[in-house]
Amino acid sequence: MPHVKDRLRKLDNWTIGKVESETDIEATAAKFYNVFRKQLEHLPNISPDIHGNSVHEGDWENIGSVKHWEFTIEGKKVSAKEKIEAVDDENKTLTYSIFDGEVGEDYKSFKGTIQVIDKEHGGGIVKWTFEYEKIKEDITGASPESYLALAEKVTKDIDAHLVKE
Repeated sequence: MPHVKDRLRKLDNWTIGKVESETDIEATAAKFYNVFRKQLEHLPNISPDIHGNSVHEGDWENIGSVKHWEFTIEGKKVSAKEKIEAVDDENKTLTYSIFDGEVGEDYKSFKGTIQVIDKEHGGGIVKWTFEYEKIKEDITGASPESYLALAEKVTKDIDAHLVKE
């Protein structure tokens, strides 16, 4: 069961917050991280919640590259763009900004970070963090917790795929 932390604070009528989760995986941290680092184009074949993806600018791997995603969240098909903001291969950490589509309608900013950590006796831990600033307090689209739940679901789909390889 993932461990979830949720923190929210108000600042000048903007709602700013952060949600985090940690999910245990059976695959090694290096193998799992490699999917996000070098094989993202295969995600629609691995997770049924990801319907399509394409490079909008740049490529699949480098800082500044922008990808377009189509996915299901809260039972609704939506889309968004994602830009690679930071890559730290040594610590198996990637940071993305997520914008446009439905995300852009509800959030002034939405940033996701994934870190994959080795466990001492095999397997790993995938830590997701989403930091966000809502445009208004009562949004109509998906909540940050729903984006976190989607990330956890995709994590489990990738892990199951890697374990059966």
